[in-house]
Amino acid sequence: MAKTKTVFYCTNCGNETPKWQGRCPACGAWNTLQEHIEKPTPAGRAKSAPVGLSRKAQRIQDVTTDSEIRFCTGMGELDRVLGGGAVAGSLVLVGGAPGIGKSTLLLQICSSLCQGRTVLYVSGEESERQLKLRAQRLGVSPQDLFILSETRLSDILEAIEQVKPDILIVDSIQTLYNEENDSSPGSVSQVKDCTMSLMQLSKSQGITVFVVGHINKDGAIAGPKVLEHMVDCVLYFEGDQNSSYRLLRAAKNRFGSTNEIGVFEMGGSGLKEVPNPSQMLLEGRPEGASGTCVCCVMEGTRPVLAEVQALVTKTTFNVPRRAADGFDFKRAVLLLAVAEKRAGMKLSAFDAYINVIGGLHLEEPGADLPVVLAIASSYRDKPIADDFVAIGEIGLTGEIRSVNNLNQRLSEAARLGFRTCMIPKSCSEKLEIPQGLQVYAVRNIREAIEVAL
Repeated sequence: MAKTKTVFYCTNCGNETPKWQGRCPACGAWNTLQEHIEKPTPAGRAKSAPVGLSRKAQRIQDVTTDSEIRFCTGMGELDRVLGGGAVAGSLVLVGGAPGIGKSTLLLQICSSLCQGRTVLYVSGEESERQLKLRAQRLGVSPQDLFILSETRLSDILEAIEQVKPDILIVDSIQTLYNEENDSSPGSVSQVKDCTMSLMQLSKSQGITVFVVGHINKDGAIAGPKVLEHMVDCVLYFEGDQNSSYRLLRAAKNRFGSTNEIGVFEMGGSGLKEVPNPSQMLLEGRPEGASGTCVCCVMEGTRPVLAEVQALVTKTTFNVPRRAADGFDFKRAVLLLAVAEKRAGMKLSAFDAYINVIGGLHLEEPGADLPVVLAIASSYRDKPIADDFVAIGEIGLTGEIRSVNNLNQRLSEAARLGFRTCMIPKSCSEKLEIPQGLQVYAVRNIREAIEVAL
């Protein structure tokens, strides 16, 4: 009789080890190994070769892409993040904090998805009555929407055979369980087995599957990291609980870019799209205050304007404090060192705090110049003009380097009413300056600070 095999999966990187360890040998994370019991393969299945192959290898020139049909979900912001719409036969994982709006988003798109398609919404957390009440509140009542409150995987697969849906929504993957697996629902083995079954269903029958996944205290999707390797798209729903705005971004997308973001606003009747996120991020901006500067970054193909704030104050400690929210901390420390060395600001005797308004995380180098200008404005206690926007990357010698898509950024700044823009002197592309926008081209941060202040 074959014996069961016990392995341990790292929930951070997906590495597999035969024994439990306190620290993962692959990624170095502590206390991330979880037990997974693998059942033995029936005797003779692995040894005997199949009589005839059901699928044969093909030349890549002979493969057609007609079956990869995209369709709109009814939410333009969601379609943008997915790369132009959902792909038939794809498996999409949507993760986010509790109460952020994952279930609301997927239930709202059912109204558009049910136009010519059949949708099966499976919930392991709500009853059919609760789903009906939430659908009425959101104004969702399509004819071809089927709902099912079930957690057993075999019953769900049986319901799929009966309904034969084009789109399947599972909320959430942590509540499902395979009765052939002895582990409890939500464990590593159960999540892996259920996701594998849904992936095989999606690829074999061409059903588009949306799966909701909970996140752990570190902000990552709960379960093994291999869960993200199985699916085609991984979407993260982010936002502050004290704010009504939500950001949807892709961490993985086999059918499009991972740089796009979608912006939503949570209201009493559900989520509403925000077609102009720049205006949302600049709401409530103080006038005539020092330590603030507007930047323009590219989120995929969309230029977004955001406000960067800095606070520089005399330190009371031997070592000055540094903090950054919405901006990379190491990059912030580097820019503070460059500003002290190349611009003559004695920042080593001051605490420095950097904050990006609106919950946006700036990862693009084009935000370097606005950060340094905000620091200089707070250091000198001189405000930057309210209609001023800065764009540029900063090197270690203090030079300001060019960034891409500069014409799109200038157009977005002019559209929102900005009249002055600072850009790098060494622009690689031919500029098309909008009417009414005055552009200053600078070489280094010392020159930029003198122009801005």
